[in-house]
Amino acid sequence: MSTRGISWTLHGDGRNVLPGGFVAPEERLSWPRTIGVGAQHVVAMFGATFLVPLITGFPPSTTLLFSGIGTILFLIITAGKVPSYLGSSFAFIAPIAAAQSQHGAAGALGGIIMAGAALAVIGLIVHTAGARWIQLAMPPIVTGAIVALIGLNLAPTAKTNFEQAPLTALVTVIAILLVTVLFKGILGRLSILVGVLAGYVVAMFRGEVDFAAINDAAWIGLPEFSAPAFHLSVVGLFVPVVLVLVAENIGHVKSVAAMTHRDLDPLTGRALMADGIATMVAGAGGGSGTTTYAENIGVMAASRVYSTAAYWVAGIVAILLSLFPKFGALIATVPQGVLGGAGVVLYGMIGILGVRIWVQNQVNFSNPINLSTAGVALVIGIADFTWTIGDLTFAGIALGTAAALLIFHGMTAIARVRGSEHVAGPDELESRDHGSRPSKLG
Repeated sequence: MSTRGISWTLHGDGRNVLPGGFVAPEERLSWPRTIGVGAQHVVAMFGATFLVPLITGFPPSTTLLFSGIGTILFLIITAGKVPSYLGSSFAFIAPIAAAQSQHGAAGALGGIIMAGAALAVIGLIVHTAGARWIQLAMPPIVTGAIVALIGLNLAPTAKTNFEQAPLTALVTVIAILLVTVLFKGILGRLSILVGVLAGYVVAMFRGEVDFAAINDAAWIGLPEFSAPAFHLSVVGLFVPVVLVLVAENIGHVKSVAAMTHRDLDPLTGRALMADGIATMVAGAGGGSGTTTYAENIGVMAASRVYSTAAYWVAGIVAILLSLFPKFGALIATVPQGVLGGAGVVLYGMIGILGVRIWVQNQVNFSNPINLSTAGVALVIGIADFTWTIGDLTFAGIALGTAAALLIFHGMTAIARVRGSEHVAGPDELESRDHGSRPSKLG
């Protein structure tokens, strides 16, 4: 394979994957089959990627364009060795909403760029110095608390949207839950998308969908672009997102490494830099911040095809779809009730994913340090505490994140000096499960 990762060797006969085998990142099936797998990746990321712009008010087509561009950038920067699709990160929803209320959409885009820059810098450091320092700074108790409070901080938003059309929202929730348990394979993993479609149909019959924008949109054209504006006051809103993106990307690299039976740790820094750069590019043009997607991990696990060629196809298809304004206008017609129903499930799942990190890493909650770290951080995040210092405003997610870091490391340092039995052991400072990671949908 070339250093740019844009050439692949044919796997076997190009048609079949033998039992127990898999298509490696540097391999591919025949092009028709590769295109089919790539299309599956587009479908898998579709529902979650579009929900972010729908909730935040960003243009869906613009977000789709930059998710495709970001995916291609990721493949190039990681030299085609780490298969991944970069879709919209749900961790950005709360800070975007807060930044929009202060400085409009331009201020939110500036925050996205700053978050991307910080992630790229961290990636450069990890590429040079390794990732162990991140694991020590952000042990499972801290990572789990940050992920949980980001999801639960969004609960009031879900409630507000839900109340716009309770019946439609309830149908959406029920559809998502039923599809999750009734269907296996790719359809089961698309429960959010199917649930949104079911809610949309109900909303249509109830007269809650406005199709006027579709009629006004052109068939072919460029997405809507927006320029960012930079305000120091939004820094505190977006810093916690960077920590979540770090955990997500490291977890993604670990997951792919486990499934392909190879050591990808040397590429962790590149993955972080790639996501950071993709997020900066998205913010510069009006798109949402990006992250690796667990939905696409599921497609790879089911198909046993880890070929990065399929992800090139997915990225190109996403870019092409973004060039159809009527398609983006159709996505934008999803009503508030449907978003409220999807939000109830999604935000709750994000919150519980934080708990899953604790469970998978066997965090010891009989240790009062862990108990205090999680308890204080969650209360601050859920209640959305706010602290204003001059032009800087720190909301619940930022303060909760700071509390988790300061309480854990502060109490641990004091306990160590005092010789207390409550000092966290090595197993509490480093993740035991290489596959555990925060995710939009788990």
